[in-house]
Amino acid sequence: MGLFSWLFGLFGGRSGQTSDRQPDSSLTTRPERITSTDAVGKPNRLPPKIRSRPRLVPSAQHEALRRRQQVKQPCLEVAGASPYRFARFGSRTGQYLDLSDDGDEALLGQCGLPVFHTPEQLADWLGLPLNKVAWLVHRFSAGHAVSPEKAHYHYTWRQKRSGGFRLIESPKQTLKQVQVKILREILDCVATHPAAHGFVPGRSIVTNAVPHVGQGIVVKFDLTNFYTTVGFSRVVAIFRRLGYSREAAIWLGLLTTTAVPSNLPFDRAKLYAVLPYLRRHLPQGAPTSPALANLSAFHLDARLSGMAKSFGAQFTRYADDLTISGPVELSAGLRTLIPLVEQVIRRERFQSNRQKRQVLRANQRQSIAGVVVNIKTNVKRADFDHLKAILTNCVRLGPSTQNRLGVADFAAHLRGRIAHVIQLNAARGNRLLEIYNGIDWRR
Repeated sequence: MGLFSWLFGLFGGRSGQTSDRQPDSSLTTRPERITSTDAVGKPNRLPPKIRSRPRLVPSAQHEALRRRQQVKQPCLEVAGASPYRFARFGSRTGQYLDLSDDGDEALLGQCGLPVFHTPEQLADWLGLPLNKVAWLVHRFSAGHAVSPEKAHYHYTWRQKRSGGFRLIESPKQTLKQVQVKILREILDCVATHPAAHGFVPGRSIVTNAVPHVGQGIVVKFDLTNFYTTVGFSRVVAIFRRLGYSREAAIWLGLLTTTAVPSNLPFDRAKLYAVLPYLRRHLPQGAPTSPALANLSAFHLDARLSGMAKSFGAQFTRYADDLTISGPVELSAGLRTLIPLVEQVIRRERFQSNRQKRQVLRANQRQSIAGVVVNIKTNVKRADFDHLKAILTNCVRLGPSTQNRLGVADFAAHLRGRIAHVIQLNAARGNRLLEIYNGIDWRR
């Protein structure tokens, strides 16, 4: 009867009789603190409440936009002759498809972009024969290069500092001129998100670091294979959003993306590294790739900027480096913020490198894209000391003894490194400049 007496007493009654007293409000609002006793008489606490993982809930506006994007526009089939050169066949009927009638000239004029709808008009705008433009997109070889020798890119493998390999795909002269024209007259006319600072005119690593100066918490994220993640369909969608017809957007996408030949030579250490390059992607080394990558990440920047603002924090992105910073109070919400950021990255079809994710506090060195931001924008002490030692040895022993990497214009190389330091810390940079002016370049 001891157990029943305890239960009646717990609810305000007495042993053997009922009571009209209501239970204590503290017991109803916080049931997790109620304890019971086992057979021995020891108190047992109920198991703690399991915290559910935060998840994103799509808004009504986002769902409406997604449904509009899923609506496919009909293709106009043309019987008989081709409506224009290099028109495409329908896979079902075998008739030609006219994909040049769905452009938005009003939108193109609003953005100040050149107007063309067909391959002939694109070739006239580029100032090249149509057959040469078709050769650049491998129209005569099933849409891809059959060998590295016939490709329009130079391929160079470079090892990453964090391990693994990166393929640098540099366009050859003709294709590079075409891509530069696309960059200057189309992509440079389109505004990027304010949070994007990499490869944007008027912005730099300094503007990327300034919003995070003096913050109590700095959280850094990294995107894996940033350029190869942006595929051909995403690039075509970017040009379609600008107002170009499907035919023009496909040709622009073919001119700005590439896929390595399947017989590209590589050793066993690079077996897994070559896989992301087999599908059409943005080539790292092409002049158009940074601008297209920024445009493809526009929704990522918008969503993370809004999320950071709701947490009282700031967000910036420099290429594949994402940074969120805020006051010390932000540390209480990191358990919710970090999973939400990872979800946004995945939903925007990017990949996060969790090994490079960092949480830096005020008592640590907070470095963003090589810029220290603890108190003010500054250069790393080790980098400053190393450059100062090189300049001092140039004065004492001569510059020829310090050019160990065989840089062609060693003087311009040193001036560039000094200018970088001046941009971050003028006082330190001027000290290095004084040493540089004392170098005898005849030695």
